[in-house]
Amino acid sequence: MRRYETVYITDADVSEEDRNLVFERTKELISKYNGFLVKFDEWGVKKLAYAIRKKSRGYYICMDYGGDGSLVEEMERSFRIDDKVLKFMTILLAEEVDLELLKEEQVTVGNDAVEEEEVVADSDSSQNAVDDSGAETGKEKSETIEEE
Repeated sequence: MRRYETVYITDADVSEEDRNLVFERTKELISKYNGFLVKFDEWGVKKLAYAIRKKSRGYYICMDYGGDGSLVEEMERSFRIDDKVLKFMTILLAEEVDLELLKEEQVTVGNDAVEEEEVVADSDSSQNAVDDSGAETGKEKSETIEEE
């Protein structure tokens, strides 16, 4: 089994229902071709570097998965057929991977995502405290300079 990463861009103007159909069809292909999905990461709507089919924005998705060449061929074939998919790119990450290692990594990636959300929430609250104290310190410094 090989390990791949596929990034694809769907039309940002498509309804969420239609977009989810593309996601589900892609996930079904992975299971149909005996692949294993490690991570399905939705990056969201972003501005495109250049217009594609007269569109300036796209919805980005990154998938990390294990499978073989036939899975990648079929996935890319379905992307070419689907009008909702603007662009796609697949990268081979590793020639040989063990399915058990992928399963372990999937669990780790899931735990990391939860921990990352907690860290972001904690850092937001601590950042506000730093900003408040920093602003007060800045005022004190400017006042002492003016007094001299």
